[in-house]
Amino acid sequence: MKILFYDTKSYDYDSFQYTLTDFPEITIEYIKSDLDPRTAALADGFDAVCAFVSSDVGADTLRILHEKKVGLVLMRCAGFNNVDLEKAKEYDIRVMCVPGYSPEAVAEHAIALALASNRRLYKAYNKVRENDFSLSGLMGFNFYQKTAGIIGTGKIGAAMCRICHGFGMRVIAYDVYENASLKDIVTYVSLDQLLAESDLISLHCPLMDSTYHMINIDTIQKMKDGVIFVNTSRGALVKTEDLIEGIRLHKFAGVGLDVYEEETQNVFEDRSDEILEHSTTARLLSFPNVMITSHQGFFTREALEAIAVTTLKNAQDYVEGRESKNDVK
Repeated sequence: MKILFYDTKSYDYDSFQYTLTDFPEITIEYIKSDLDPRTAALADGFDAVCAFVSSDVGADTLRILHEKKVGLVLMRCAGFNNVDLEKAKEYDIRVMCVPGYSPEAVAEHAIALALASNRRLYKAYNKVRENDFSLSGLMGFNFYQKTAGIIGTGKIGAAMCRICHGFGMRVIAYDVYENASLKDIVTYVSLDQLLAESDLISLHCPLMDSTYHMINIDTIQKMKDGVIFVNTSRGALVKTEDLIEGIRLHKFAGVGLDVYEEETQNVFEDRSDEILEHSTTARLLSFPNVMITSHQGFFTREALEAIAVTTLKNAQDYVEGRESKNDVK
């Protein structure tokens, strides 16, 4: 089986090449270009393509892949909202993902963002580097005995619940489906109650029509003043213009973001002043209580290994004609 691996980073190459020794029937060719209608034709002669959450796997891309006789799209991530599943089915292209590669990695990054935002670690670091050891502007609050509100309690959200419980926090959660494994440490509540009572709010839900812009000016106004808000899930869960308005209204003690709406637009690839001036992400960076990281929540050795293993097992299931729990339907 031949796979064309799009949007290759050095760490992708290293982790997949290391894992590939256990899959002798699979060969991979790596390219730096991301998958979209302009690059889909490069898959001519390949059985499958490997894409990421930033890839454009829409109708045009799938049509070209179908013309090139590609039968499988391997998403090396949990998200797949960027895939036109109806067109994939029409073209008989199988789509598979990696639903749970390392939930602890993302949850640990989420609590790191929460702690850094609360205790102003980025500001403290810069002050000390300038030989300023004053404590002005660095006050936070104890997480102990405060309320953590977790929106979404799948594998990552559940890991976040356990971390917050370990901090001695009261943990409440909102989800359409309750996670029975959390019954001893989590109380499920309505979204409105979670917004009103939480000192820390962390998003851990998929991006769907029902969750698009679920954090907007209306839900922000229902939050406590001085809340810590963290998003390590998907950027479009949050309406960025409304988040900026909430920050201006001093609603948040701190905001930690590992994802953002403009992420797939590569807004910082072109550093022109005009693009940066009109970028909502750049505007967020102008606020002193906002901390943004570069979608690194998954970025641990363990997670990269799990992504490679699961992706290649998905490919093997396809070759051997097996159904898989990782099929996206």
